[in-house]
Amino acid sequence: MREFVEMLDENLEFVNYEINGDELHLRAKSKRQTAKCSYCGTESFQVHSKRIRTLKDLPMQEKKVIIKLEQKKYFCKNENCAKKTFAEQFKFYDVKSTKTKRLQDEIMRVAMTQSSVAASRYLRNSVADVGKSTICNMLKKGLRSECG
Repeated sequence: MREFVEMLDENLEFVNYEINGDELHLRAKSKRQTAKCSYCGTESFQVHSKRIRTLKDLPMQEKKVIIKLEQKKYFCKNENCAKKTFAEQFKFYDVKSTKTKRLQDEIMRVAMTQSSVAASRYLRNSVADVGKSTICNMLKKGLRSECG
């Protein structure tokens, strides 16, 4: 599990895991001591707070994977920055997403081959709990970014 978490991002540290029915819950936390403000780029070491971010990922050993990530929020030290705090970012998910990029890619791959109802049924049974409306929204967003 440690290697898997480090493959997601080298700045992560594996904490523990727990199996609940058909779900594998992985806990990870940041190894960083500093982070750069996502708005102005100023580096900060002063932690404001921590929160648990929940992300769905691709299945492992026929278990749906839920990542519980302890994410730090920092104070921005740049007085000219419009934001006073910012959350550290990791490369394996998009800023406001609840799914890893790997899972998003798999959802799109499946959704492009069948109806959203059939794709949802397949994904819920074997990959992750994903509804028809989520698939439709992802398809719309994907088509907009390809066209724009």
